[in-house]
Parts: sequence; structure tokens; C-alpha cells
Amino acid sequence: MKGNHMKAVKLSAIVLAGGLLLAGCSSSGDEAANANANANANAGSEASGNQAASGNEAANEDNPSIEQLAPLAEQEGKLSSVGMPDSWANWKDTWADLKSKYKIEHTDTDMSSAEELAKFEAEKNSPPDIGDVGIAFGPLAEEKGLTMKYKTPFWDEIPDWAKDDDGDWIVGYTGSISFLCNNTLVDQCPTSWADVKAGAYKVAVGDVTKAAQAQHAVLAAALAFGGDEKNLQPGLDFFAELAKRERISKVEPSVPNIQKGEVEVALLWDFNALGYRDQIDAAKFDVHIPSEGSVISGYATVINANSKNPNAAKLARAYILSDEGQINLAKGYARPIRDSVKLPDDVSSKLIGGEEYANAKPIQDFKAWENALKELPNAWLEQVQANVK
Repeated sequence: MKGNHMKAVKLSAIVLAGGLLLAGCSSSGDEAANANANANANAGSEASGNQAASGNEAANEDNPSIEQLAPLAEQEGKLSSVGMPDSWANWKDTWADLKSKYKIEHTDTDMSSAEELAKFEAEKNSPPDIGDVGIAFGPLAEEKGLTMKYKTPFWDEIPDWAKDDDGDWIVGYTGSISFLCNNTLVDQCPTSWADVKAGAYKVAVGDVTKAAQAQHAVLAAALAFGGDEKNLQPGLDFFAELAKRERISKVEPSVPNIQKGEVEVALLWDFNALGYRDQIDAAKFDVHIPSEGSVISGYATVINANSKNPNAAKLARAYILSDEGQINLAKGYARPIRDSVKLPDDVSSKLIGGEEYANAKPIQDFKAWENALKELPNAWLEQVQANVK
């Protein structure tokens, strides 16, 4: 777990700039793309370099290709990251590739998105080179002057919502709020919010007062019923109705509780839900994206403006966005940001079909979301939690 991001603050520290992910990359929790055809899933590092150099944007001095970066990064020979532990989103395979292909030794310190930026700010003499933060923390890092610009050769394939216009931050993988259902406890597992409303089981949401994953669940419901980050009331109304019908579970949707059969249906980031499913027993669980609507968020790499190994950091970002890097992330259930990457069958078969993401929407106004998060805890306590029994 990324410091606990997988739970809540980093894929919303991914979203809170104070708050995804969420289920986030590390300890605090934090946001959408589908994986489809066209690139060679087994391409080697040379192919990646060629693809990068001849791809969407010509390599130049400001945005060098993998081939151009490789000898410079090898000279530096090391890379330090924060919030990118081996166990999170299968980072271990990417670090292993950077070592075997480019002789780069890697170290990581796991922490939340907010902690990452604090470390960038405080440690100028021996700073970390790169971090992975909830998307809302990307603009914050840029505002603070903590980031180094680098677009990578895959720039044109990254959706506008998932990148800064100058390359100060770029989302590498996404997460969307999903339903995890124990099909041994529920007669008909939900694929829509309407299914949930019509059911008789309890729904585990998590702690909306502090967990980004749970907060995004409210936003997901709001989006499904006509609201947005400026108007969470439709989502609050949905959960308030469930609470009045005694259908909000008091149980935290954690692996131990799910494993013990104490959770019937849970609202989780898709990568968490899929990981929990396979960790416990894939045959017992169904995972779906709500058909009427959900929220999609992501984690973004930020390269430290004071990095001592800037070429290794840029190479790492480029590799993360390469076919091989995107496949590595998908092996950890994180959804690649690049649609063109063709995932191996054994990897894609473990993910949710791309068609289910048709109504998953990214946050459009992070300032509005940040403001909404200031009000959400009290609104949840008054409108929903007060009716939970």
C-alpha cells in the first residue's frame, strides 16, 4: 500500500489536495481510460525508444526520447522516489526494468501525497527525484514551484484532464469508483446505482469524513444523478435514503472484513476492488463500474525541480508511460492512461471491460472539489450518518 494511499488519501490526496486516489497510492488515499489495441505489448526497450522518438511529438532538447535519455540516466545511475513502493500498482516491475535495461538503482520511501510535497519542499540538499501523487496534488506542486517540466514522447496520447499543459505533472494510471460484491451473500450483484437502490443488502462506503475513497464514492453517486464536484447533494440524497432504510454498513470495507464475510457490497476504487477480489477469492466476488456514472481519478508523476538525477527521473516518467510501463501498472490492477496500449490477455482478463467506463467522468474543477470536501464531512454526518443504525 502506498502509505495507505490505496485506502484514501493519495489516487485523492488524489483528490483532495487536501484529501485520492482514496484509495491512493500510499497512505492516504486518492482518479480513466480503457485499454485497447495497437501497440506491441512485448516490445523491448529499443522498440519503446523508437516508438517514443517517432511517436506523437518529435523528441527535442526539452522533451528527449527514451533513447536520448538512456545514456544520461545510466551515468547518473540512481533514482529515489517517494510514494512509489514495490507493492503499489506493481511498481516493482518498473523498478526492475529500469535496473536491468538502464542500470539504474532505485530506492523509495512510502508516504502520502501531502507528505511527498512536504518532502520536496523541505529537502533541497538531498531531495527525492520523483513522486506519484493524487491528481489534485499535481497542480499544487506546480504552484509551489516544486516540479520539473517534461512532457515525454507520449504527450499527445494523454487526455487533457490528465496532464498539465507544460508537463509539470502527468497521470500515468487511473482509478474509478466501483462496486465490489460478495456473490455468496448477495442474490443479484449490482451493476448500477439503480440496482443498489432496489437491493436489500447493506453497502459499505467507508469513512466519508476523512477517507478520499469514500468521499469519491459520494461524488460518483452525485455524478450519476446529475450533480458534480460543485453539487454533491444528489449523492448525499442517495446515501441518505439508504441510511433511512438501514442499508449503510458500519463495517469498514477492508480486506480482513471482506475476507470474514462482513461486507456484502462495497464502494471502492476499481484497482482496490480487483486486487481484493484476487487476493481473497476471485470466484466469490463481482466487480463493476456503476453504469449510470462514476468518477475517474488518477495518480500523476511529479519530477522534483531540485532533482540530483533529473535524467533518470525523466526516463522513469517516460518508461512509466511506455507500453511496457503501462502493462506493468495494469498487472497491479491500475488502469493505463494510454488507450493504445495492448495488454496481454492474461493481464486484460483481470481488469474490468472498457465499455463499463463509458460514464466514468474526471473531475473538471479541482478548486470546487477542494471546497466541496471542506463541507462534505459535516453534511455526511448530518444527512447520512445520523440515520445509520
